[in-house]
Amino acid sequence: MRALVLIIILLVLASVSLFVGVADITFADILNWNIEKIELISISRIPRTAALILAGVGMSVSGVIMQQMTQNKFVSPTTAGTLEAAKMGLLIFIIFSPMGGTTVKMISAFAFTFLASILFLTIVRKIKHRNVIFVPLVGLMFGGIIGSVSTFFAVQLNIVQDTNAWMMGDFSSILQGRYELIYLTLPAIFITYLYANKFTVIGMGEDFSKNLGLNYNAIINIGLFCVSLTVSAVVITAGAIPFLGLIVPNVVSMIFGDNLKKTLPLVALSGAIFLLICDIVGRVVIYPYEIPIGVTVSIIGAIIFLLLLLWKNR
Repeated sequence: MRALVLIIILLVLASVSLFVGVADITFADILNWNIEKIELISISRIPRTAALILAGVGMSVSGVIMQQMTQNKFVSPTTAGTLEAAKMGLLIFIIFSPMGGTTVKMISAFAFTFLASILFLTIVRKIKHRNVIFVPLVGLMFGGIIGSVSTFFAVQLNIVQDTNAWMMGDFSSILQGRYELIYLTLPAIFITYLYANKFTVIGMGEDFSKNLGLNYNAIINIGLFCVSLTVSAVVITAGAIPFLGLIVPNVVSMIFGDNLKKTLPLVALSGAIFLLICDIVGRVVIYPYEIPIGVTVSIIGAIIFLLLLLWKNR
């Protein structure tokens, strides 16, 4: 029933997203078969809405995986250096293979994201006292170091603008033929759902997982693969989207509990709904201009994140 309600909300918001924008498109245009307006919807509005939904689902699910792997509710791609690692991968792509295709770009971003995630988990394991706030702070510092190194080389090579462009989430340039890479999030989401129960178990600790006969390291690697694939595809397609993988899983967990098998669809749907709302707000608040979704998500996400911190420390 809960999932059905969220699906209905998602469909309503997706429909609104198709008709919101600078170009005035109405439902009557479709009924009257206005070719120009229909082409605009198929080339721009439908790809944008699909990308928003997939990005919302993928980033939210990635947040759940990272929180289970680190046993910390405040860890996500935003607070673990994952987004900055994807930026470094894109920087390497620009430096060494600027004429390379999308495949090379994806491999570069994925490789650096995967390696940085492994390094972050290694650092977390070395921390003896895993305070709920201390671990994400370590992740923020880790991401800051990666981002600083990337910025240094970008400044030296005079490509700061090129690299910074990837770090601001923006769906305004999504067009047919330029967003399909984001469909790589689908297999990652599917794998996550298949391993949902196992991710729940590893969230209880390494010793507990091994006592139940799970191959802890194998499950961790599967989780890292799913997160790296999703984050890389989203960053390449639309740029970095902060806080999404942090706030949505926490809100869903607070309301519906921590049974991942049951809550994962709710997390996925809630992430897509949240991103659609932020995008629609960004398109109408200073109409006919548009606020990048990275800004709207950051503002709303930061407020919710601070509220979560205050609530956890009560």
